[in-house]
Amino acid sequence: MIAERFPWLTAIVLLPLVASLLIPVLPDKNGKRVRWYALGVGIADFVLMCYAFWKHYDTSSASFQLVENYAWLPQLGLNWALSVDGLSVPLVLLAGFVTTLSMFSAWQVDRRPRLFYFLMLVLYAAQIGVFVAKDLLLFFIMWEVELIPVYLLVCIWGGQKRRYAATKFLLYTAAASIFILVAALAMALYGGGTMTFDIVSLGMKEYPLALELLLYAGLLIAFGVKLAVFPMHTWLPDAHGEASAPVSMILAGVLLKMGGYGLIRLNLELLSDAHIYFAPVLAILGVVNIIYGALNSFAQSNMKRRLAYSSISHMGFVLLGIASFTDLGINGAMLQMISHGLIASVLFFLAGVTYDRTHTMAMENMGGIGQAMPKVFALFTIGSMASLALPGMSGFAGELSVFLGVTTSDIYSSTFCTVTVFLAAVGVILTPIYLLSMLRQVFYGTGAELKCNLTDGGLQNQEAEEAVCFGTDCVLPNEAIYRDASPREVFIAACFLVIIIGIGLYPKMAMQMYDVKTVAVNAQVRQSYTVISQENPGVYAHGVLIPEIAKAEVTPVLANLK
Repeated sequence: MIAERFPWLTAIVLLPLVASLLIPVLPDKNGKRVRWYALGVGIADFVLMCYAFWKHYDTSSASFQLVENYAWLPQLGLNWALSVDGLSVPLVLLAGFVTTLSMFSAWQVDRRPRLFYFLMLVLYAAQIGVFVAKDLLLFFIMWEVELIPVYLLVCIWGGQKRRYAATKFLLYTAAASIFILVAALAMALYGGGTMTFDIVSLGMKEYPLALELLLYAGLLIAFGVKLAVFPMHTWLPDAHGEASAPVSMILAGVLLKMGGYGLIRLNLELLSDAHIYFAPVLAILGVVNIIYGALNSFAQSNMKRRLAYSSISHMGFVLLGIASFTDLGINGAMLQMISHGLIASVLFFLAGVTYDRTHTMAMENMGGIGQAMPKVFALFTIGSMASLALPGMSGFAGELSVFLGVTTSDIYSSTFCTVTVFLAAVGVILTPIYLLSMLRQVFYGTGAELKCNLTDGGLQNQEAEEAVCFGTDCVLPNEAIYRDASPREVFIAACFLVIIIGIGLYPKMAMQMYDVKTVAVNAQVRQSYTVISQENPGVYAHGVLIPEIAKAEVTPVLANLK
């Protein structure tokens, strides 16, 4: 009885936040105690959320569960309202998993370790808060709180252009998030009566179509920036290129998914009428993202920037799934977010492992390091295979679901579906080319003449074959810094890869958490389309994109969804 009334979600959000406040007073001289403390807090919070969802979350229900509602600032209509459903549970688990392992990967941070782990724990709490907030104003607050730790983590522990990258990230995301606040206020104030930001109550309101379109456009900008949708993506390559590996893991693994979550939670679920008019735009933007990101990856000589543009390409599949009007498509969008969160995190982690050895991200200076680091080479290869959607990996399951969702859509015309799928397939073909090219440049011998000078560094009396030469660095074998992955690094990568392969072999492992919810959301969207198409048969350019849907498809699903 006590367990059922226990505020599980509040504990999950506040545990890392409260724990972070104890870091300044924690006795520690060299930072070792702080890092173990932060890791322990991360593991404890992840275990807590796993237990709460295992015992108290029902996967067969599409409604909000574990609901907590406490008055915070009643004069402003702000409540501490938390809940989870099929959209939030998998992303909460993803955030906890990725952030905990990212703190474990930051073992070598020796510059201001207290501040670093303090910011990581605050970021942990803010991410979870975004996914569990049931109050739209609370959602906005958590969204803004998340920006500050990321800005400082990039600005202090980043590369040479870290201040530029951090400032660009903050300006883009902070300016775009204003649209969330404006939309929240507009929806809360519309219709008079008591002002409320409760997402369920806002979803019950009937907004004029013109207002819905404006709200949808504003939220699309806010979430599109976070999801790195073209042309609002330019902050991402700079942030990834300058951020440290643990921060890049969170950027790619969790923060991008906040944009996709917002699109499904607010744009689809609350503004389903406006989605009918914007869906083709999302599909087109998705195709542009896929091809644009893949093509730009070829032009990158910096490993992390190549992976960043790869993330932009993969987020295009999320947009396609959201725009598909099919259960399988939206389901695939969710699976793609989970899959990419895991795959991108392990790839950026391994990029950081490689950087620790080579002290460069320039791929042309790394050729041949696979000989000295076979474990890193093997782990990087498996991660790359998952990213290029090799069957048996989670990336394949996610992208295939989106493809089938768009292909089988009865909303769009066959011409639109064919062109969309064909162009998206071009991106799928480009993905293995730039990923395998990256593996070749980094781990295989390039065939280029070594630029290092064996007469430097006391090597002149050694035989050439005794020296270890990679790129522009030459050292003796017993002095080589190109050591292979440590047990800690192998463990971190294995944690990601086991789940990636597990989901690839048995996708239901992830799908069962959100399948009922995505079906309910799509049912609401299709009902909105049915009503609009009957009132306006000319929607989507007189049937060029979509045929007319039969009246028999009208079903009273709104009440069930809410």
